Amino acid sequence: MSNISIGEASRISGVNIETIRYYERSGVVSKPERSSNGRRVYKDNDVRQLRFVRQARDLGFSLETTQELLVLAAAKDISCSEARHIAERHRELVANKLNELNKIADALDGLISHCHSDGEAHCAVLDALLGESDDQP
Repeated sequence: MSNISIGEASRISGVNIETIRYYERSGVVSKPERSSNGRRVYKDNDVRQLRFVRQARDLGFSLETTQELLVLAAAKDISCSEARHIAERHRELVANKLNELNKIADALDGLISHCHSDGEAHCAVLDALLGESDDQP
């Protein structure tokens, strides 16, 4: 699979071509070699890095944290405890975000329950958003 084009690297890794270019510019992944005509030439390790980044991003890791994980993965003496700590920290952020989203869902449920959508002159949802309702979440 050595010496493949950016299009093929994109297909294999599942990362959009423009996203690959962005990751390269921002230093998330290393820049690939260039052919004599200036085109990017991807090797197996480049594609492996792109897959890694895609999977980390699919799990919601930030680019900065993804870079940390890439460094750990590339180390000869991989530190599983460091990777675990990063994953635990991220899991806590996800749990907090879920908690926030559940509060938003509850607030929306309250608004929706007060909306009768039967042609009334006032809409409970719009009134709440305008700050004109006593039933604000």
